[in-house]
Amino acid sequence: MTVNFITISAPSGSGKTTLCKALQEVVRDIKWSISYTTREKRHIERDGVDYHFISKNEFKKMIKNDSFSEWESVHGNYYGTSKDDLQYIIKNNSLLLLETDVKGAMAIAKQYPESTVSIFIMPPSIETLRERLFNRGTDSAEEIEKRLNRFKEEMEYKDKFDYIIVNNNFELAKIDLINKVTKIKKGVCNGT
Repeated sequence: MTVNFITISAPSGSGKTTLCKALQEVVRDIKWSISYTTREKRHIERDGVDYHFISKNEFKKMIKNDSFSEWESVHGNYYGTSKDDLQYIIKNNSLLLLETDVKGAMAIAKQYPESTVSIFIMPPSIETLRERLFNRGTDSAEEIEKRLNRFKEEMEYKDKFDYIIVNNNFELAKIDLINKVTKIKKGVCNGT
């Protein structure tokens, strides 16, 4: 089995972006998928690096043109992964890390079942998640409540993933993620 895609999903605030960035510092040859979104850019984000930030009209045109392998409306904003980006990775036999919501990860795995390994990052509890969302200071109280309301729905998908990592301790979760990705790269993926 040749793995071209590693999808990483988690409830918002579980630490997936921080873990993915830590992974990239160690596993430098892995490519990073840059999704499209209509969400407002946060002050710490850069267009074309963290996301391709586009308008809802532009996003809807891309949907109409069948430009996405997967897309989803989350918290009132659209997110999507370009089909062209995935085809490029397959053509060049590269490895791509995709940070997606749970439905996006399932869609990628369904389209590319032999080429995809999925990882779910789980917070230790909803209380910890609430605290992390408030502490990061990037979302309004209303936005945080929307994210927490989605938590239960996202957790229902966790058993559909190849791997689950509990992010109770960042350093331990980082080591676990690096070890799993290293094994996946070597072709040693057994879903444990």
